[in-house]
Amino acid sequence: MRRRLLVLLCAALLAPAAAAEEALGRLFFTPEKRAALERSRKLNLRQTQQIEGANLSLEGIVRRSDGNGTAWINGRPHNVSDPRHGVAIGLRPDAAGATVSVGDEAPSRLRVGETVNRGTREKSEPVGSGSIGIDRDVGR
Repeated sequence: MRRRLLVLLCAALLAPAAAAEEALGRLFFTPEKRAALERSRKLNLRQTQQIEGANLSLEGIVRRSDGNGTAWINGRPHNVSDPRHGVAIGLRPDAAGATVSVGDEAPSRLRVGETVNRGTREKSEPVGSGSIGIDRDVGR
């Protein structure tokens, strides 16, 4: 009896997880945008990759299972293995940062979340001039 109850409990807990996994699919985009992305990936199309503005920000890095990667620079995705339009990106082995070269500018070594001023080469840290701390006495 106890074993039967345990099996039923496990089945009840796993059923919603399986249903949620099927419902999620890919995150962050509408079905129409996902379909357009799949079409462009199959046709090997790329969006124009341009870096504009006085600052250069590395907002994120994704490495795909096929070895290709994407880096988000100034809010736009850039294919790591395709240095088109003068943007060359070299990922660090730990994927926590990258070296970004734009045209004839000196390369910038950035961690995810960092921003560099392209003119002065000054970096701003993800936390800025603040700090992150843990108050272990909260809730006691």
